[in-house]
Amino acid sequence: MAKAVKTLPQLTARARRIRELYTAQALAAGTRPWGPAELAQGFVGDVGDLTKLVMAKEGLRPAKAKDLDAALAHELADCLWSILLLADAYAVKLEPAFLTTMRLLEEKLTAPRRTKTGQTSRARRV
Repeated sequence: MAKAVKTLPQLTARARRIRELYTAQALAAGTRPWGPAELAQGFVGDVGDLTKLVMAKEGLRPAKAKDLDAALAHELADCLWSILLLADAYAVKLEPAFLTTMRLLEEKLTAPRRTKTGQTSRARRV
């Protein structure tokens, strides 16, 4: 069993290892390994699968999976795998980018806003 992973760099290293296994499998089958564009396309497919599971979880469509919670966890992990590999492929330092984006959103959402009457109010929706 794999050792517990706790940091984003460790998760990225684990994602890279799995990608290496997929690359070896593709080469053994005589096909071209996926590049960043194919990873992004796969991510879009995973987001579609995730969307269907969320809709099933919310009772908006029939659940095809026997264990909906396990399927949801699997798709979220697939999406995270793609995000980690895309960030790695484009040398995006994901942790600082995430923290900066969250700080900017928080500032935007907590800053006073001007209403049509010129008064200030707090942002109300995300």
